[in-house]
Amino acid sequence: MVSKLQENVRAYVELTKPGIVIWLLITAYSAMVVAHHGFPALGVTVFTLLGLGLSAGGAHAVNMWYDRDIDKIMRRTQKRPVVTGRIHPQNALIFGIACGVVSFVGMGLLVNWLAAASSLGGYLFYVFVYTIWLKRRSPQNIVIGGAAGAFPPIVGWAGATGHLGIAPGLMFLLIFMWTPPHFWALALYKQDDYRNAHIPMMPIVRGERTTKIQSLIYTILSVAVSIALYLTHTVGVVYLTVAIVLGILFVMYNIRLLQEPSTELTWAKKTFRFSLIYIAALFVAMVV
Repeated sequence: MVSKLQENVRAYVELTKPGIVIWLLITAYSAMVVAHHGFPALGVTVFTLLGLGLSAGGAHAVNMWYDRDIDKIMRRTQKRPVVTGRIHPQNALIFGIACGVVSFVGMGLLVNWLAAASSLGGYLFYVFVYTIWLKRRSPQNIVIGGAAGAFPPIVGWAGATGHLGIAPGLMFLLIFMWTPPHFWALALYKQDDYRNAHIPMMPIVRGERTTKIQSLIYTILSVAVSIALYLTHTVGVVYLTVAIVLGILFVMYNIRLLQEPSTELTWAKKTFRFSLIYIAALFVAMVV
Protein backbone atom coordinates (compact mmCIF):
# COMPACT_ATOMS: atom_id res chain seq x y z
CA MET A 1 0.00 0.00 0.00
CA VAL A 2 2.77 2.40 0.98
CA SER A 3 4.77 1.41 -2.08
CA LYS A 4 1.77 2.12 -4.34
CA LEU A 5 1.26 5.51 -2.69
CA GLN A 6 4.92 6.35 -3.19
CA GLU A 7 4.68 5.39 -6.86
CA ASN A 8 1.64 7.63 -7.32
CA VAL A 9 3.32 10.57 -5.59
CA ARG A 10 6.43 10.06 -7.68
CA ALA A 11 4.34 9.99 -10.87
CA TYR A 12 2.54 13.23 -10.02
CA VAL A 13 5.81 14.93 -9.15
CA GLU A 14 7.18 13.79 -12.50
CA LEU A 15 4.07 15.22 -14.13
CA THR A 16 5.14 18.72 -13.03
CA LYS A 17 8.58 18.47 -14.73
CA PRO A 18 10.42 19.25 -11.46
CA GLY A 19 13.79 19.89 -13.12
CA ILE A 20 12.32 22.74 -15.16
CA VAL A 21 10.31 24.04 -12.21
CA ILE A 22 13.45 24.30 -10.07
CA TRP A 23 15.17 26.32 -12.79
CA LEU A 24 12.15 28.65 -13.02
CA LEU A 25 12.19 29.14 -9.25
CA ILE A 26 15.88 30.05 -9.33
CA THR A 27 15.25 32.86 -11.83
CA ALA A 28 12.23 34.07 -9.84
CA TYR A 29 14.11 34.09 -6.54
CA SER A 30 17.06 35.89 -8.11
CA ALA A 31 14.67 38.60 -9.29
CA MET A 32 13.20 38.82 -5.78
CA VAL A 33 16.61 39.41 -4.22
CA VAL A 34 17.54 42.04 -6.81
CA ALA A 35 14.18 43.79 -6.42
CA HIS A 36 14.39 43.81 -2.62
CA HIS A 37 18.09 44.79 -2.56
CA GLY A 38 18.59 41.84 -0.25
CA PHE A 39 16.75 38.77 0.95
CA PRO A 40 12.95 39.23 1.08
CA ALA A 41 10.89 38.19 4.10
CA LEU A 42 10.70 34.42 4.52
CA GLY A 43 6.91 34.30 4.26
CA VAL A 44 6.79 36.30 1.03
CA THR A 45 9.59 34.18 -0.43
CA VAL A 46 7.98 30.86 0.45
CA PHE A 47 4.49 31.76 -0.75
CA THR A 48 5.75 33.38 -3.97
CA LEU A 49 7.94 30.44 -4.91
CA LEU A 50 5.37 27.87 -3.83
CA GLY A 51 2.68 29.62 -5.87
CA LEU A 52 4.93 29.85 -8.91
CA GLY A 53 5.95 26.22 -8.53
CA LEU A 54 2.30 25.12 -8.43
CA SER A 55 1.48 27.26 -11.47
CA ALA A 56 4.40 26.00 -13.55
CA GLY A 57 3.87 22.40 -12.45
CA GLY A 58 0.18 22.63 -13.26
CA ALA A 59 0.90 24.01 -16.73
CA HIS A 60 3.33 21.16 -17.34
CA ALA A 61 0.70 18.64 -16.27
CA VAL A 62 -1.80 20.07 -18.76
CA ASN A 63 0.95 19.97 -21.39
CA MET A 64 1.51 16.25 -20.76
CA TRP A 65 -2.23 15.64 -20.95
CA TYR A 66 -2.50 17.43 -24.30
CA ASP A 67 0.71 16.06 -25.82
CA ARG A 68 0.24 12.43 -24.77
CA ASP A 69 -0.25 11.35 -28.41
CA ILE A 70 3.10 12.74 -29.60
CA ASP A 71 4.92 12.02 -26.33
CA LYS A 72 4.55 8.29 -26.96
CA ILE A 73 6.29 8.73 -30.33
CA MET A 74 9.31 10.74 -29.18
CA ARG A 75 12.07 8.77 -27.46
CA ARG A 76 12.84 11.42 -24.85
CA THR A 77 9.19 11.61 -23.71
CA GLN A 78 8.06 7.98 -23.92
CA LYS A 79 8.45 7.40 -20.18
CA ARG A 80 6.26 10.28 -19.07
CA PRO A 81 3.57 9.21 -16.58
CA VAL A 82 0.55 9.80 -18.83
CA VAL A 83 2.16 7.91 -21.72
CA THR A 84 3.06 4.90 -19.56
CA GLY A 85 -0.38 4.80 -17.95
CA ARG A 86 0.81 5.58 -14.43
CA ILE A 87 -1.56 8.57 -14.46
CA HIS A 88 -4.88 8.63 -16.31
CA PRO A 89 -5.09 11.53 -18.80
CA GLN A 90 -8.21 12.97 -17.16
CA ASN A 91 -6.50 12.94 -13.76
CA ALA A 92 -3.50 14.74 -15.21
CA LEU A 93 -5.78 17.45 -16.63
CA ILE A 94 -7.69 17.87 -13.36
CA PHE A 95 -4.43 18.01 -11.40
CA GLY A 96 -2.99 20.61 -13.75
CA ILE A 97 -6.05 22.86 -13.59
CA ALA A 98 -6.29 22.50 -9.80
CA CYS A 99 -2.64 23.53 -9.39
CA GLY A 100 -3.25 26.62 -11.49
CA VAL A 101 -6.35 27.63 -9.52
CA VAL A 102 -4.74 27.05 -6.10
CA SER A 103 -1.67 28.98 -7.22
CA PHE A 104 -3.63 32.02 -8.40
CA VAL A 105 -5.93 32.26 -5.38
CA GLY A 106 -3.18 31.45 -2.88
CA MET A 107 -0.70 33.97 -4.28
CA GLY A 108 -3.39 36.63 -4.51
CA LEU A 109 -4.36 36.23 -0.87
CA LEU A 110 -0.93 35.52 0.64
CA VAL A 111 1.43 37.60 -1.58
CA ASN A 112 -0.30 40.10 -3.89
CA TRP A 113 -2.59 40.02 -6.88
CA LEU A 114 0.02 41.37 -9.30
CA ALA A 115 2.28 38.39 -8.61
CA ALA A 116 -0.72 36.08 -8.87
CA ALA A 117 -1.79 37.58 -12.20
CA SER A 118 1.78 37.37 -13.55
CA SER A 119 2.03 33.71 -12.60
CA LEU A 120 -1.37 32.99 -14.14
CA GLY A 121 -0.24 34.78 -17.29
CA GLY A 122 2.69 32.40 -17.63
CA TYR A 123 0.41 29.42 -17.02
CA LEU A 124 -2.12 30.45 -19.65
CA PHE A 125 0.58 31.39 -22.17
CA TYR A 126 2.29 28.01 -21.85
CA VAL A 127 -0.94 26.03 -22.11
CA PHE A 128 -2.86 27.91 -24.77
CA VAL A 129 -0.30 29.85 -26.82
CA TYR A 130 2.59 27.37 -26.80
CA THR A 131 1.12 23.90 -26.20
CA ILE A 132 -2.24 24.13 -27.97
CA TRP A 133 -1.70 26.81 -30.61
CA LEU A 134 1.95 27.02 -31.72
CA LYS A 135 3.82 23.82 -30.93
CA ARG A 136 2.30 21.72 -33.71
CA ARG A 137 1.65 24.53 -36.18
CA SER A 138 4.61 26.87 -36.49
CA PRO A 139 8.43 26.77 -36.54
CA GLN A 140 8.16 29.91 -34.40
CA ASN A 141 6.73 27.77 -31.59
CA ILE A 142 9.82 28.18 -29.43
CA VAL A 143 10.38 31.85 -30.27
CA ILE A 144 6.90 33.00 -29.26
CA GLY A 145 6.04 30.19 -26.88
CA GLY A 146 9.34 30.71 -25.07
CA ALA A 147 7.80 33.76 -23.44
CA ALA A 148 6.07 31.40 -21.00
CA GLY A 149 9.43 30.51 -19.45
CA ALA A 150 10.30 34.19 -19.14
CA PHE A 151 7.51 35.01 -16.68
CA PRO A 152 9.21 33.86 -13.41
CA PRO A 153 11.41 36.99 -12.95
CA ILE A 154 8.25 39.08 -13.42
CA VAL A 155 6.50 36.98 -10.78
CA GLY A 156 9.44 37.18 -8.39
CA TRP A 157 9.82 40.95 -8.76
CA ALA A 158 6.09 41.52 -8.30
CA GLY A 159 6.06 39.22 -5.28
CA ALA A 160 8.89 41.12 -3.59
CA THR A 161 7.77 44.67 -4.40
CA GLY A 162 4.14 44.70 -5.49
CA HIS A 163 5.03 46.56 -8.67
CA LEU A 164 7.01 46.14 -11.90
CA GLY A 165 9.56 48.20 -13.85
CA ILE A 166 12.23 48.21 -16.53
CA ALA A 167 14.58 45.77 -14.76
CA PRO A 168 12.12 42.84 -14.53
CA GLY A 169 11.09 43.60 -18.10
CA LEU A 170 14.71 43.17 -19.21
CA MET A 171 14.98 39.92 -17.22
CA PHE A 172 11.90 38.71 -19.07
CA LEU A 173 13.42 39.79 -22.39
CA LEU A 174 16.73 38.10 -21.54
CA ILE A 175 15.08 34.70 -21.11
CA PHE A 176 12.88 35.32 -24.14
CA MET A 177 15.92 35.98 -26.37
CA TRP A 178 17.93 33.13 -24.82
CA THR A 179 15.25 30.47 -25.38
CA PRO A 180 15.60 30.02 -29.19
CA PRO A 181 19.37 29.34 -29.25
CA HIS A 182 18.98 27.13 -26.18
CA PHE A 183 16.14 25.01 -27.54
CA TRP A 184 17.20 24.97 -31.19
CA ALA A 185 20.56 23.52 -30.15
CA LEU A 186 18.58 20.65 -28.61
CA ALA A 187 16.34 20.40 -31.67
CA LEU A 188 19.37 20.06 -33.94
CA TYR A 189 20.37 16.74 -32.41
CA LYS A 190 16.82 15.58 -31.67
CA GLN A 191 15.50 16.14 -35.19
CA ASP A 192 14.34 12.56 -35.73
CA ASP A 193 12.13 12.75 -32.65
CA TYR A 194 10.41 15.93 -33.78
CA ARG A 195 10.16 14.75 -37.39
CA ASN A 196 8.49 11.48 -36.35
CA ALA A 197 6.03 13.40 -34.17
CA HIS A 198 5.34 15.90 -37.00
CA ILE A 199 6.37 18.88 -34.89
CA PRO A 200 7.55 21.74 -37.17
CA MET A 201 10.76 22.61 -35.38
CA MET A 202 13.00 25.17 -37.09
CA PRO A 203 15.75 22.71 -38.22
CA ILE A 204 13.15 20.53 -39.92
CA VAL A 205 11.12 23.28 -41.60
CA ARG A 206 13.81 25.86 -42.45
CA GLY A 207 16.95 23.74 -42.44
CA GLU A 208 19.96 23.50 -40.16
CA ARG A 209 21.93 26.46 -41.53
CA THR A 210 19.02 28.87 -41.22
CA THR A 211 18.45 27.62 -37.68
CA LYS A 212 22.08 28.15 -36.74
CA ILE A 213 22.16 31.66 -38.22
CA GLN A 214 19.00 32.64 -36.32
CA SER A 215 20.43 31.07 -33.16
CA LEU A 216 23.50 33.28 -33.47
CA ILE A 217 21.32 36.37 -33.96
CA TYR A 218 19.23 35.59 -30.87
CA THR A 219 22.40 34.89 -28.90
CA ILE A 220 23.80 38.34 -29.75
CA LEU A 221 20.47 39.88 -28.76
CA SER A 222 20.57 37.94 -25.47
CA VAL A 223 24.01 39.34 -24.69
CA ALA A 224 22.87 42.88 -25.53
CA VAL A 225 19.87 42.59 -23.21
CA SER A 226 22.00 41.10 -20.42
CA ILE A 227 24.34 44.11 -20.58
CA ALA A 228 21.41 46.55 -20.79
CA LEU A 229 20.23 45.26 -17.40
CA TYR A 230 23.36 46.80 -15.84
CA LEU A 231 22.22 50.23 -17.06
CA THR A 232 19.15 50.04 -14.77
CA HIS A 233 21.53 50.24 -11.74
CA THR A 234 19.83 47.25 -10.12
CA VAL A 235 22.86 45.00 -10.57
CA GLY A 236 26.56 45.64 -10.01
CA VAL A 237 29.96 45.36 -11.64
CA VAL A 238 30.28 41.67 -10.76
CA TYR A 239 27.18 40.96 -12.80
CA LEU A 240 28.39 43.09 -15.72
CA THR A 241 31.72 41.26 -15.79
CA VAL A 242 30.01 37.86 -15.79
CA ALA A 243 27.53 38.99 -18.46
CA ILE A 244 30.32 40.16 -20.78
CA VAL A 245 32.57 37.13 -20.30
CA LEU A 246 29.79 34.56 -20.59
CA GLY A 247 28.20 36.51 -23.43
CA ILE A 248 31.39 36.34 -25.48
CA LEU A 249 31.62 32.61 -24.82
CA PHE A 250 27.98 32.07 -25.76
CA VAL A 251 28.51 33.87 -29.06
CA MET A 252 31.66 31.83 -29.72
CA TYR A 253 29.80 28.58 -29.07
CA ASN A 254 27.15 29.56 -31.60
CA ILE A 255 29.76 30.56 -34.17
CA ARG A 256 31.36 27.13 -33.82
CA LEU A 257 27.89 25.61 -34.12
CA LEU A 258 27.34 27.56 -37.35
CA GLN A 259 30.64 26.25 -38.72
CA GLU A 260 29.87 22.65 -37.80
CA PRO A 261 28.92 20.38 -40.75
CA SER A 262 25.37 19.09 -40.77
CA THR A 263 26.71 15.54 -40.42
CA GLU A 264 28.14 16.33 -36.98
CA LEU A 265 26.33 17.15 -33.71
CA THR A 266 29.19 17.80 -31.29
CA TRP A 267 28.75 21.57 -31.08
CA ALA A 268 24.96 21.32 -31.00
CA LYS A 269 25.24 19.31 -27.78
CA LYS A 270 27.98 21.54 -26.38
CA THR A 271 25.99 24.69 -27.14
CA PHE A 272 22.87 23.28 -25.51
CA ARG A 273 24.78 22.43 -22.32
CA PHE A 274 26.56 25.78 -22.22
CA SER A 275 23.28 27.65 -22.70
CA LEU A 276 22.08 26.17 -19.39
CA ILE A 277 25.25 27.28 -17.62
CA TYR A 278 25.01 30.72 -19.22
CA ILE A 279 21.50 31.61 -18.05
CA ALA A 280 21.94 30.09 -14.58
CA ALA A 281 25.23 31.92 -14.01
CA LEU A 282 23.71 35.23 -15.09
CA PHE A 283 20.93 35.01 -12.54
CA VAL A 284 23.30 33.93 -9.79
CA ALA A 285 25.51 36.90 -10.71
CA MET A 286 22.49 39.20 -10.33
CA VAL A 287 22.14 38.07 -6.74
CA VAL A 288 25.87 38.48 -6.05
